[in-house]
Amino acid sequence: MRVVLVNGSPHEQGCTYTALTEIANTLEEEGVQAEIFWLGDDPVSGCTACGKCAEIGKCFIDDVVNEFREQAEGADGFIFGTPVHYGAASGSLTSFMDRLFFSVGRSGSDMFYLKPAAGIMSARRAGTTATYDQINKYFGLTEMAIISARYWNMVHGSKPEDVPKDEEGLLNMRILARNMAFFLKCKKAGLENGVALPVAEPRIATNFIR
Repeated sequence: MRVVLVNGSPHEQGCTYTALTEIANTLEEEGVQAEIFWLGDDPVSGCTACGKCAEIGKCFIDDVVNEFREQAEGADGFIFGTPVHYGAASGSLTSFMDRLFFSVGRSGSDMFYLKPAAGIMSARRAGTTATYDQINKYFGLTEMAIISARYWNMVHGSKPEDVPKDEEGLLNMRILARNMAFFLKCKKAGLENGVALPVAEPRIATNFIR
């Protein structure tokens, strides 16, 4: 079992990385392979809604989004981490997730289907709960299982060395990791013992004028 953790901070080893490392270490203790994928510090373009991904099976902008898809295609679970910028996820992570989830859905991939996911966020003080809501919306639109902890998945601090002082925050990172591992083990056991996947119905897309 393998979980890929996305570091959406422009700082490779900042506060977000510190929180993700706590999760990764706990996952490894639970027998789950953990990999941290850093988006880098180059700008990430937003989605242009061109629909080309439905034709070519990936985003037409060949950057970190497609790189991630190649690396994470066979992953069993996902965690997306971000610093809080103006009460929201970082611009890079927002653009990344917009294009990633849109291209996965339009290309017909089952990369995310019924897989567990979680968002974690780091802030000096506030904006974390709004960011938590923002990230969870991607999972709810993609038939993913949202994994929770004992509190909202957040840590606080202005610099990496501050994060270990947030004992409750790191506790929740470990609880989140153990809950993720438990879900993965239950899913694996169920599939191995004949529990069938849900019946898939074709998509019906309506709007508010018909």
